[in-house]
Amino acid sequence: MMGGRVWICMVILVSCFSFLCPHSFAQIRGNNIVVTVEPDHKDWNYKTGEKAQFTVEVRKSGTLIDNVSIDYASGPEMYQLEKGSLTLKDGTLKLTSGKMMLPGFWRVDVTAHVDGKDYKQACNVAFSPEQLQPSTVMPKDFEAFWQGVISQARKTDLNPTKRLLPERCTKDVNVYEVSFQNLQDNYRTYGILCVPVKEGRYPALLRVPGAGVRPYGGDVWTASQGAITLEIGIHGISVTMDQKLYDDVFNGALMGYWEFNMDDRDKHYYKRVVAGCIRALDYIEQYTPWNGKELGVTGSSQGGFLTLATAALDKRITYYAPVHAALCDHTNSLRGVACGWPHYFYRVNSEKVNSEKVEVSRYYDGVNFARLITDRQNGWFSFGYNDDVVPPTTSYATYNVVKGPKELSPYQQTWHFWYQEQWDEWEEWLLKQMKLR
Repeated sequence: MMGGRVWICMVILVSCFSFLCPHSFAQIRGNNIVVTVEPDHKDWNYKTGEKAQFTVEVRKSGTLIDNVSIDYASGPEMYQLEKGSLTLKDGTLKLTSGKMMLPGFWRVDVTAHVDGKDYKQACNVAFSPEQLQPSTVMPKDFEAFWQGVISQARKTDLNPTKRLLPERCTKDVNVYEVSFQNLQDNYRTYGILCVPVKEGRYPALLRVPGAGVRPYGGDVWTASQGAITLEIGIHGISVTMDQKLYDDVFNGALMGYWEFNMDDRDKHYYKRVVAGCIRALDYIEQYTPWNGKELGVTGSSQGGFLTLATAALDKRITYYAPVHAALCDHTNSLRGVACGWPHYFYRVNSEKVNSEKVEVSRYYDGVNFARLITDRQNGWFSFGYNDDVVPPTTSYATYNVVKGPKELSPYQQTWHFWYQEQWDEWEEWLLKQMKLR
């Protein structure tokens, strides 16, 4: 009898252990209800004047759902005027509504209502996107203004700090939190520096951040392949604090920071940010074992904009990779065309728009930086056609104005996120530019 009790207790203990073990938990992935919106051109591209046909399907457990209700919106992205509601008798619908006579993107959004829940999908197809051109005008003193900002910033000593982070180091990579002065005394930029342990001279990569306020871990993996990496924050605060502190700042003093001083080019929030990116290159050159050859910059969203700005303003950059770059073609919405995040003038009556803000926006527009990139700098661009934060209208137009060597790798179905294959392609391209592949 006692032996039986012991055996039962052992079974219970093993069961409890299995339940508590992280590897035993079932992972939640995706939805059983799936909405698809598929164009009739596999590459999602059309010529102006052609018609695009879309197939909408709503499935449960892989099979079409009968009598499912949907809402849809169709039209030029960000300006979809055709809207309606339908019931799909057999779970599928052929929708012919896309036709553009001028280059641009036509978007179809679908929301299916199943068992009291909403399931969404979209398809945003391109019409002659290689002909897209931006609306923003480059100010005559654009380059002079920014070179003046950089010259002024360099009058301030970097006065760097460097603190080893032993808990982040590996056998191959030393990891540090660093900081250096930016535009003036006590304006500091903070970041995570990763340097290979083995003595030598290395290629370098600057990683610039997307929007928000957060801590950073540093790019240890790329450093382990034989490169110096510096990942910076932009807000002048340490990048190794607890997340709650960043949340408090983002919801307080830095809420909507991208709109600070939009009517004054000398006080605009991104002035110090862009200058900080250039000073980060100064730091790499002066305080790391950079080989003096390969030097790159990369980032996504806000970081895509900062990538363009850094490459444009500093010819030490030999390669750059912007992914779904934000802050491009701000004034596009003034002519009723999709504009880049943060959509400064979207749905603003053109008669009531602040003219000073419009003029200042040109100095902080990724398109105008892209126009300065030279033929000595290699570029890799990627974005999603379905991105509703950074519209592909602006991404493609920005790509089109670059005169130097460039590659384009769109991932049509992505919204404002990455696919794993996209991430892997990006990493591989960066390593090749650093001659590490």
